[in-house]
Amino acid sequence: MRDTIRFLLDGKTVDLKDIDPTTTVLNLLRYDLRRTGTKEGCAEGDCGACTVALGELDGDQVKWRAVNACILFAPMLDGKALKTVESLGGQHPVQTAMVEHHASQCGFCTPGFVMSLWVRGREPSPPPVNDSLAGNLCRCTGYGPIVAAANAASGPAEDEADLVAALRKLATDEPLIIQRRNLHWFAPRTVHDLVSHLKIAGDSGAVTLVAGATDVGLWVTKQHRTLPIVVWLGAIPELQKIVETEDGLTLGAGVRYSDALPALARLHPDLGELLRRLGSVQVRNSGTVGGNIGNGSPIGDMPPALIALGASITLRSFEGVRTLALEDYFVAYGKQDLRSGEFIETITVPRPDPGRRVAIFKLSKRFDQDISAVCGAFSLAIEGGIVSEARIAFGGMAATPKRAAAGEAALIGRPWTDETVEMAAAALAEDFQPIDDMRASAAYRLTAAQNLLRKLHAGSPGVLSLEPVDA
Repeated sequence: MRDTIRFLLDGKTVDLKDIDPTTTVLNLLRYDLRRTGTKEGCAEGDCGACTVALGELDGDQVKWRAVNACILFAPMLDGKALKTVESLGGQHPVQTAMVEHHASQCGFCTPGFVMSLWVRGREPSPPPVNDSLAGNLCRCTGYGPIVAAANAASGPAEDEADLVAALRKLATDEPLIIQRRNLHWFAPRTVHDLVSHLKIAGDSGAVTLVAGATDVGLWVTKQHRTLPIVVWLGAIPELQKIVETEDGLTLGAGVRYSDALPALARLHPDLGELLRRLGSVQVRNSGTVGGNIGNGSPIGDMPPALIALGASITLRSFEGVRTLALEDYFVAYGKQDLRSGEFIETITVPRPDPGRRVAIFKLSKRFDQDISAVCGAFSLAIEGGIVSEARIAFGGMAATPKRAAAGEAALIGRPWTDETVEMAAAALAEDFQPIDDMRASAAYRLTAAQNLLRKLHAGSPGVLSLEPVDA
């Protein structure tokens, strides 16, 4: 067991001991390490002003990720390398390009843009600039100059052999346990250790499981909650596995969205498009598939899509393992079918048959980094013009992600025609009684859900685009 957080800052080892385990990396940088270039803009992972680069070993190289320091807890740095805007020295090509293209006014958000672009420059096949910067907001500059700077920025490849060697020295199989006053942090290294720890904790209700902290981080920064016992899943290799077969895809619950995206896109292209709009690069670099399911949000983007595709999950505890259809995991608002000491271990998604009609839609006020007003997912088998099977799931329409049982029943066994689709659209009113809130009215949500079914029928076979729609 270890009680000291060890990470590399600009290649030099930093040891942290006797620290509040829910200290954010942002506060650690600004108040303890005096790295004030990293800014707090929102404290909830939306604006990107706090973006830093987090590196970890990937074979013989360092894999860098842009992450939001404001909702990352300090113990999550353990065993990794960290860079901030100060690490670049002021004359890096990315910084020079920002200056030469007048891409900054007040400069508050600029360090975050610089770090996002620095990470983008490390990638073998950089994504489009707009995708890379979707998680960085600027309040006083037109984005045109920033995009121009991004396109102009370049730099020589950096020799990171010394950093690789230093990270290998930090590598350990010992669990990390931090205790400060009444606060505890446990980072198990194996599923067995996790199971044992949760058995000991029992039904105390004090344990918070954390994967990427993209939700839990806000409990601390916005709600000012005290988390007595935090168990972090990010140091367990068994939960990071991705297994692709002819039958489908199995993801460990700790797989980050950025790592899952290629495999999910291969499973079906609409999954890839949906993920491209889930949060931002920074959020996808921290958030996990299992975490998105585990928090049970009725407006999480991924559960409706996975439900429509027939996904299942395995739940593990000291009592053993059980498998559950994903739709059965969600019981009511804020309540899931999770027993004492149990956690999500894997998510399995069957591969859709080539002839199956699959489409996934996300409706939100903004294209990038916005929560769904309605998320609809459809998977239909149509044989000889007759709907033989239908799986339809929606997010944002009920207290949980939910299948449209009446809508499905109205389709199955009937011809795939305008008349059948209208019957099914009307049946959706039996399945859902949505609410009015800041994202959309109940009337809009129901009408939009019905129109998505109509759009599926009107569209040609294959992938249907995910276009932004004002709510």
